[in-house]
Amino acid sequence: MLSMRSAASQPQGFRRESGALAGEAPVPSLSSRGRLRIEPLPDSATHLPPALPMLGALESEDHSGEGATGTPRMDARTWRLGWRCLLLLALLGSTRSEGVESCEEVQKLFQWRLGGAVKGLPEAPRAGPDLQVCLSKIPTCCTRKMEERYQIAAQQDLQQVLQTSSSTLKLLISRNAAAFQETLETLIRQAENYTSILFCNTYRNMALEAAASIQEFFTDVGLYLFGADVNPEEFVNRFFDSLFPLVYNHLINPGVTDSSLQYSECIRMARQDVSPFGNIPKRVMGQMGRSLLPGRTFLQALNLGIEVINTTDHIHFSKECSRALLKMQYCPHCQSLMLSKPCMGYCLNVIRGCLAHMTELNPHWHAYIRSLEELSDAMHGTYDVEHVLLNFHLLVNDAVLQAHLNGQKLLDQVNTICGHPVRTPTQSPRCTFDPSKEKHGMKISARNGEETLANRRKEFINSLRLHGSFYGGLADQLCVNELAAPEGRPCWNGEEIVKSYAQRVVGNGIKAQSANPEVRVRGTDPVINQIIDKLKHVIQLLRGRSPKPNKWELLQPGSGGGMLENSSGDCDDEDGCGGSGSGEVKRTLKITNWMPDSMNFSDVKQVHRADHGSTLDTTSTGCASGTESMALPLMGTLMFLPWLW
Repeated sequence: MLSMRSAASQPQGFRRESGALAGEAPVPSLSSRGRLRIEPLPDSATHLPPALPMLGALESEDHSGEGATGTPRMDARTWRLGWRCLLLLALLGSTRSEGVESCEEVQKLFQWRLGGAVKGLPEAPRAGPDLQVCLSKIPTCCTRKMEERYQIAAQQDLQQVLQTSSSTLKLLISRNAAAFQETLETLIRQAENYTSILFCNTYRNMALEAAASIQEFFTDVGLYLFGADVNPEEFVNRFFDSLFPLVYNHLINPGVTDSSLQYSECIRMARQDVSPFGNIPKRVMGQMGRSLLPGRTFLQALNLGIEVINTTDHIHFSKECSRALLKMQYCPHCQSLMLSKPCMGYCLNVIRGCLAHMTELNPHWHAYIRSLEELSDAMHGTYDVEHVLLNFHLLVNDAVLQAHLNGQKLLDQVNTICGHPVRTPTQSPRCTFDPSKEKHGMKISARNGEETLANRRKEFINSLRLHGSFYGGLADQLCVNELAAPEGRPCWNGEEIVKSYAQRVVGNGIKAQSANPEVRVRGTDPVINQIIDKLKHVIQLLRGRSPKPNKWELLQPGSGGGMLENSSGDCDDEDGCGGSGSGEVKRTLKITNWMPDSMNFSDVKQVHRADHGSTLDTTSTGCASGTESMALPLMGTLMFLPWLW
């Protein structure tokens, strides 16, 4: 233990009495009673005295006033603790000074983040007279070339966070667009199979010859749904034109054929004049037109939604925006502030300025989603593509029955127009339709509940509605979730680290940017304007394809045993559309864990040809085995992957 030193031998800065100069930093000293007190340190004292760490405990030099035994010694632990704190502060100050004096960390981050070469980068802070954006009153670790690289990186960073923010929305639309297209493809195959089975089971003699016409018809349906330039009226007429010669040769005048194609072509051309199928072709045209066009428009609208997001994900930023992004994101690096984040208000001004043109999409995007919802709600009953396609074979059956019932009249009309055919009795080839084809693309996994295409559309629209204001709140979302420092934290204001941003924060949209202190927004963006025009166009299409029940064309049933269309154009979601007892498939189709092996058309009436003494066998004993009643499950792809939902 060292004894108490005299005042003359004490290191500079320690005195018994105060005597501190004004403005000096406080340092520990001893009072007359030997207690530790704080006194200012002279300006010249910038380093700790070398003797101080060697001091253990001090004893008072004054032995009076505290009793006979003298003043007690200073507590050694308190003394050591005080000096250790001072040493720690000194070390921290030294470390900060070393960070400013070296650009090593800036070099490392530049090389790691941008892949740039370290060669040519400053080793220590220096003046940056060539800098154009990251101007600083203090020495900087940046060069002009580093600024250029940082500016490119800042644009890429914003594009990356834009793509991240829109990924959920983009995935929602793209997956559903693909799923709806796949579902429609499966519906078309299923409807084609039902029509083929109708001929195979009920009209076996003409099934093989009808196969090509059936395939062509549903190919045209698919082409139209998916955007090809085909006319529904034309392919419906073409189907019934090709069907009439088969019905004439096998039902109206069975067993009698003409070897020339000219006679068959004459019968085909006479179809629209003699109207063998009544108004059923017109009913098919009406149903196909009213159901296929909304489905086609719905798919086109989804594809446009994906295009909008792809465009905004890769938007080109203006020069003013790029400079502001550089200043906000990378200029702190020039001052060795690599971990700093921009203030919230500062970030909002910069990002709202950069995305000002994109924000103008918001009202049109909201209207786009609303129009999709309106169209989806209107696609039901005989205006639902699912209902129309899955019941097409029943209208075909009604058409064939009607032609057969008016056979004698049609026979006379055809003979008048085309003449009498050469009577050469022949045996028509039997149906070779493979019943296993019916199951192609229709395997269904077990799942509880009831699913329809309409239900899936509704679920999709409900999810899409959550993104109705996506572009209006995008700038705020990026700053809050990705870019800015939380409120109340020290942050970068474009020049230095501060407690809060002092400038005015502007709102969203182009008009609000006139007062933006960080980004100058000029003119309009032609790319965004083009996207807005496309959205306006598809909104008009969507609203034009949303039918009004009181304006729908009402088609009266023909004289055959066909189904009556609902006079209001609506079909109840639970009960389906009523029919004439011919086994119409209801619109609500249960997805279950079973699949019928084939269809049973035993409920189709048997038709007799009394004049030729032959009977048309309409049972299902020919080419496919009978099964349960006509419960038609929806296609397997209608059950979208579980992770999609």
